[in-house]
Amino acid sequence: MEVSLEPHNLNPQRRSPSPHYSPQSDGASQVDPLTPDSVSDSDHEMGSINGHEGLERSFELKTIAPLQRHFIGQDYPTTDGGIEEELAARRGNRRKESFMLYTPDEEQNVLKKLDRRLVLFVAILYMLSFLDRSNIGNAKIAGLSEDLQLSSSQYEWLLTAFYITYILFEWMTLLYRVVHPHIYIALCVASWGLVASLQSVADSFTSMLVLRALLGVGEAAFGPGVPFYLSFFYKREELALRTGLFISAAPLATSFASSLAWLITKATTKVPIAAWRLLFLVEGFPSMIVAVFAWYHMPDSPGTAKFLTQRQKRVARLRLRKEKNTKQESSEKSSLKMKEILQTLADPKCYITAAMFFSCNVAFSSLPPFLPTILKEARMGYTALTSQALSAPPYLFSFFVVLLIAYLSDRYRSRSFYVCVCAIMGTTGYVVIAIAGWRQASAGWRYAGVYPASAGFFSAITIIITWTINNQDSDSKKGTGMVMLNIIGQLGPLLGTRLYPDSDKPYYVKGMSVCAGFMFLVFVLSLTLRTILARENAQSRIAYSRIEVEDDEEGLVKENEGEVERERFIYIL
Repeated sequence: MEVSLEPHNLNPQRRSPSPHYSPQSDGASQVDPLTPDSVSDSDHEMGSINGHEGLERSFELKTIAPLQRHFIGQDYPTTDGGIEEELAARRGNRRKESFMLYTPDEEQNVLKKLDRRLVLFVAILYMLSFLDRSNIGNAKIAGLSEDLQLSSSQYEWLLTAFYITYILFEWMTLLYRVVHPHIYIALCVASWGLVASLQSVADSFTSMLVLRALLGVGEAAFGPGVPFYLSFFYKREELALRTGLFISAAPLATSFASSLAWLITKATTKVPIAAWRLLFLVEGFPSMIVAVFAWYHMPDSPGTAKFLTQRQKRVARLRLRKEKNTKQESSEKSSLKMKEILQTLADPKCYITAAMFFSCNVAFSSLPPFLPTILKEARMGYTALTSQALSAPPYLFSFFVVLLIAYLSDRYRSRSFYVCVCAIMGTTGYVVIAIAGWRQASAGWRYAGVYPASAGFFSAITIIITWTINNQDSDSKKGTGMVMLNIIGQLGPLLGTRLYPDSDKPYYVKGMSVCAGFMFLVFVLSLTLRTILARENAQSRIAYSRIEVEDDEEGLVKENEGEVERERFIYIL
């Protein structure tokens, strides 16, 4: 196949790209070989990128013609290796074209900086968020119920009030594309930090109920939209690990909360303040301080990241050019498109992922607030102080499992398989706890079951969230998909927070059995969604006669018919 690299409709004065471009040494003036020397400041970066994309599209049109002539009027060849050779050549051409824009070393340096400076900070914010959400379980056995004279039903309402407002304000995820993220995130962090700290001065059930509801508003504005926000910076095949890095902050926060609760409960024997009040204050106030750093540290997009150099900002944008719709606005803050929002709302696949998220959240929302109580009351022989300490190890174990599962999911570009693995892991853990309680077996069996149960639902949630983002082809659809995922999914905690009433103690067999059933439902739904996506991918390949495949046959696929440019999307299974 003969390929011409001569660009079409470009300024004849522009220099031709060098196929062996390498950046200048550190400290030297960096000039992009594909842009005029006069264009170097950040105000012209987007124009330069559009120029690159236009140049690259001219290459693609020149290389696609032979494949078009080969396919028109006949089915795809399946013998003699014809299609495989063409696609392999196409992938090689794409790598060469990317190399003309930036080197692999440059891309890796950008990724490392984003991981260290962005994902790590987001993980810290999410850890603080989950810490302030779930520490009420530790506060309960530290004296909250006795001091406020709470019944079992009233304690359940404190948990439910949080999730009611959390659900009602899930729509705020879309604001990541409307308000500058650094402003939006900072306000969210400050708001929940203030409310969490004020819980320390609550003097009645009513005041605590109001504060828990307000806490739900602040956290709903932040947490559900974080994977959507990270998709501004990462490719589809990179997103699971980064989502895992910030989701893993949840079990880490729970582990930290249990350890901190143990220290505070032990220390407050010598101070004139209730342990639960000091617990809320110590764990809530740091969020207000971190909010100031979020305002100055969080970037709105790759082009506004202060920790990247000008060249790195350009590379960060260029590497995402295939993730974006070619007709999408190039501005830093794009508007929402109602047509795409309505298309997402009518997509049955979004409801399947939301149902999986609902099922996981039944377990996700119930175990952390109740685990210290379960350890204390299930005739395991542990005091309140020991129960606080024993709550930590299962979540520390979950932290490492989440990272491992997320890494493997990205490494092998698979979502459904790992959701199934996590669902079976969670099901097994809850079944062990339920059967051990039913048989009144030793405490060791019930405690051992907590490890796979917690690791299973934390890891499954990580992949489900990533799967939802991966399989939407525009920012409007991604944002809407996340809103749907969370509005439906967060109904799970309304059930989960009522699975462990005092009437079921000491073994809470019914609650454990319900969680086991929902985790198994995640397994079934994952297989169902994989089947649907595989069928749609197959139908899409058959329906089109001209194909352009990404490096791993995933992502946006474009073809031109006359003057109309359409896009085909390959789903990740």
